[in-house]
Parts: sequence; C-alpha cells; structure tokens
Amino acid sequence: RMASALGVPRSVREVASVIYRRALDEDLIRGRSIEGVATAALYAACRQEGIPRSLDEVAEVARVEQKEIGRTYRYVAQELSLGLEPVDPVQYVPRFCSELELSEEVEQKTREIIEVTAEKGMLSGKSPTGYAAAAIYAASLLCNEKKTQREVAEVAQVTEVTIRNRYQEQIEALGIH
Repeated sequence: RMASALGVPRSVREVASVIYRRALDEDLIRGRSIEGVATAALYAACRQEGIPRSLDEVAEVARVEQKEIGRTYRYVAQELSLGLEPVDPVQYVPRFCSELELSEEVEQKTREIIEVTAEKGMLSGKSPTGYAAAAIYAASLLCNEKKTQREVAEVAQVTEVTIRNRYQEQIEALGIH
C-alpha cells in the first residue's frame, strides 16, 4: 500500500520485503510495531535502490510517526548491517525538476551546482532534499526559468528558510554574489 502511494517500482517493494523478513528472522520486531518496521524497511529499500524518498514523504503514507520510522530505520539498518550511505542530493533532482516542469538545462545546471559545492565540502550535515532544492532554485534563476522559493519548497517539502540559507551558501561557494 505504501509503496504504491509513494510511486516506487516493484523492485523496491521486493527489497523492502526481504529487509522486513530479515528483521523478522533476527527477531528485531519485538517491542516495535509491525507497521513501523514495515515502513522502515520500505524507507531503507528506497535508499538502497537509489530511489530516495524523504522520511517526510514516507511518513505521509504510513500510519506511523516520522520519529518512530527514523528510529526503527536506524536500528534495523544497524542490526542488519545494511551499510547505507547518506543520500546524494543529485538523486532528488530529476523528480523535483519534473514536478516543477523545469527544462533539461535547469536540471543540468542544478547537477553542476551540487557537484561543485559538494566538492568544497558544503554538503556535510545538510539535508539532501534542502540542498537539492536550493540548487534547483539557483539553477532556475541562472537559466531564466524562475521558480519562487515557495514553489520549490513545496515540491521538496522543505521550508523557504532552508532554501534561502542553502542558496546563500551555494552562490557564495560558486563565487556568484
């Protein structure tokens, strides 16, 4: 049900089932809700398959609070040694640009901004969705396809303040004031 609501491919659903079954076999479910573990498994599967959905997005389709999903995800990932890397903001770019009806040029420019600024070590500790959103906002301005901070914030499910802050950092790092 949740996988359909998130619009993720069947392969992600399969991977989530495998993670869930492993959690069951390892007795990781004791003291946790079935829904919580199932949701955490789906979130992990999305990340593993390179089709990231934010915890916010997953929580929206779940019957569990975001805090519990995050906590259960960390526990399951650690216990099953899933070894998941932090999400690359670039993975969010095609989906966000598509929802904002932005051109291929903007998408390309966004990737460039993320690459250049990430190389300067600016990504550390920052939310990948917020980082991607700010880069999209900057690229849309540079390519004269202006989207408002609010439009980008809604699609990325981040605040306008997050976009402003990341945007300022990114354009300073790029040397465009």
